[in-house]
Amino acid sequence: MKKTDKKVSSSRQLAWRVRLTKLAATGVVLALLPTGPAVADGGGPAPTPGPPDRRPPASTLAWLAFPGGVFSVDSATRTVRYRACDGDTGRIADPDMRVRGRVASGEVTVDGTTYAYDVPLVGRSRGIVEVTRPGAGPDGLVGEVVTEPQPPSDPVAGRRLLPLTGQLQQVVDASTANPAGVTVRDLSGRYGDQQIAVNGTFRPKAASVIKLWILVELLRRVDCGQVSLDDGVLVTPAQVVDGTGELQHETFPQVVTLYRLAEYMIKYSDNTAANVLIDYFGGFAPVNDLIDSMNQRETILARKMLDTEAAMRGEENYTSPDDVVALLGAVWDAQILTPAARDLMIAFMAEQTLNTKIPAALPAGVPVAHKTGDLPDASHDVGYYLLPGSQVAVAFLTSGAMAGGDETVRRLARTVYDYLVAPPPGATEQ
Repeated sequence: MKKTDKKVSSSRQLAWRVRLTKLAATGVVLALLPTGPAVADGGGPAPTPGPPDRRPPASTLAWLAFPGGVFSVDSATRTVRYRACDGDTGRIADPDMRVRGRVASGEVTVDGTTYAYDVPLVGRSRGIVEVTRPGAGPDGLVGEVVTEPQPPSDPVAGRRLLPLTGQLQQVVDASTANPAGVTVRDLSGRYGDQQIAVNGTFRPKAASVIKLWILVELLRRVDCGQVSLDDGVLVTPAQVVDGTGELQHETFPQVVTLYRLAEYMIKYSDNTAANVLIDYFGGFAPVNDLIDSMNQRETILARKMLDTEAAMRGEENYTSPDDVVALLGAVWDAQILTPAARDLMIAFMAEQTLNTKIPAALPAGVPVAHKTGDLPDASHDVGYYLLPGSQVAVAFLTSGAMAGGDETVRRLARTVYDYLVAPPPGATEQ
């Protein structure tokens, strides 16, 4: 694909701003657009001292979620990416990107299609990217901005979750043989959609947790109408691997539907199903494109399941608690998948058959939907607590001997549950 960065002319820039103003006047755009004199980051006079800034923090990374796709911005490297049902620009440079008033804006042209954007660098705000294709009028795509982490929707309610951080820190500190990281995000609103973490950027081997991104990429294509879960894939004996899973016990070659591959990959953590889907995508690139479009910098798919030769070459899959919860949160909020695809993904996770960690740590019958990850030197469990009125997304990741990691995950899982059902004095609702 030929890619060309195009500098915004004064006339085009003015026209773009006029269109934004018209949209804003009709209530369509609620972005944090600059008002008054704005100075690019790194220049201009020093700000006048004033009261502490209580606004949500800005980020260098943000992506705009709109129906059918995303528009990703990295303001530190001045790069953007459009990835939607109708195409993918890849990560491209916009050296003329303007970062003013906590908003990144600019215009790039790729293969004749122009992308003009105003994307706030603050989560839960609104932004727009205007796509102008050859021979067609502009198409304004408006959506919510996503950052990692998303700021709380209610900071006052969010403070009630903060004491949990100290309790989780105690568990992590006690797990000296198994370094650990944990991230928790409120999804119910009870705690103002607050996110907390201990070692949230901890980056162990991903193990089978990486299968969640494989599933999301497949379901994204289903949402786009590019594939159907009823489609069949020919699975050959050469693709069959051992470890976890059920497909290895069947006779091949045979045609297996995408639905069964997706279900087995999560329900049984089926390694063969995961590898077949990677082959179906044509390799690792599409899953890593998904990861990049969501600005998840600690996650990568670099080898297939049980590919020990690749692992010995240093080709490894990695992730972090923050990246896992960013994915789970975007799925829950229907920002990366449609509600129907989200519900199917959570249903697969609720059928998980490997239940020695999160479910084993909680009282019988507590509703959870989760995905485990196990290697000799890593133990993880991530997913959703589906407690009515107290739903949360969680990621418990560890490294070190698996047995010790399993116990650390169980202790972390129980600590979160106990807090949700009986928060300490001073953390309860007023």
